[in-house]
Amino acid sequence: MSEEGVLKSCNVESIRRAELVLMDGVLFPEPVQKTWDQVKRFQALPDDLLIATYPKAGTTWTQEIVDLILNDGDADKCQRAPIYDRIPFMEYVEPPPLSSGLQQIAALKPPRAIKTHLPFQLVPQSFWEQNCKVIYVARNAKDNLVSYYHFERMCLVEPEPGTFEEFFMKFIAGRVGWGSWYDHVKEWWAQKDKHRILYLFYEDMKEDPEREIKKIARFLGKDLQPETISKIVHHTSFDKMKENPMVNGLDIPDFIFDTSVSTFLRKGVVGDWKNHFSVAQNELFNKHYLQKMSDSCLQFRFQL
Repeated sequence: MSEEGVLKSCNVESIRRAELVLMDGVLFPEPVQKTWDQVKRFQALPDDLLIATYPKAGTTWTQEIVDLILNDGDADKCQRAPIYDRIPFMEYVEPPPLSSGLQQIAALKPPRAIKTHLPFQLVPQSFWEQNCKVIYVARNAKDNLVSYYHFERMCLVEPEPGTFEEFFMKFIAGRVGWGSWYDHVKEWWAQKDKHRILYLFYEDMKEDPEREIKKIARFLGKDLQPETISKIVHHTSFDKMKENPMVNGLDIPDFIFDTSVSTFLRKGVVGDWKNHFSVAQNELFNKHYLQKMSDSCLQFRFQL
């Protein structure tokens, strides 16, 4: 049975919100610990492609873009399975009876595309030993915070986010799954020229998707015709993604994704933080942000 089929037969009684656990200095949702030792020993293949992001930084969008590029813009091929089957989530283990990301990866034929939220220092060493290509996408911290909050509200296997005020304080303190946003984006940025890492920004992708898709295609060694690029831009627009059952999350049972709270693909915009941050929160965030980012040349845009 496919992952999708197993998902639909998943037992609601096995579903509960995860706690956060500290592993190798970083907080993770507890399902990650089930295969953590195997993840650290994961043996990458030379033609593996890793898509790395902090949670809720445009991951699914990037996955779909990559799959379309690798399949020369053939949208029908990208309907072969849900995105979580086509590009598995390496370190995560779904609720029983679903399989782990590692099991899904093992079932793929090379070349494989793999998703991770791991901070740079915890990525299995084999990716660097094999000189694998990595696409990293970073999103501005304010919008990332808001998107992460709404995802944790609707995803009933994620840790309890609490109120927006509570999640706001947890996020800036790094007390959320996969740790500190600041550490994540800065460390990947610091390493981008030491490995084959294409570092992208969510805001750039929103501003000019054609430009960024061309950049990804060049990185992947794909020489695509202009009409193919245009097709990929169209297919991966937010409106098209939201109606695409292979990426929109509507196949996930409502006892896992509570879409009465929020949809999986919610807004996909830059600047939604303005609808959530109070004046006091924005002042606090800006002060904290300046302190945490003072040791990096990394620059983000908070509006377009």
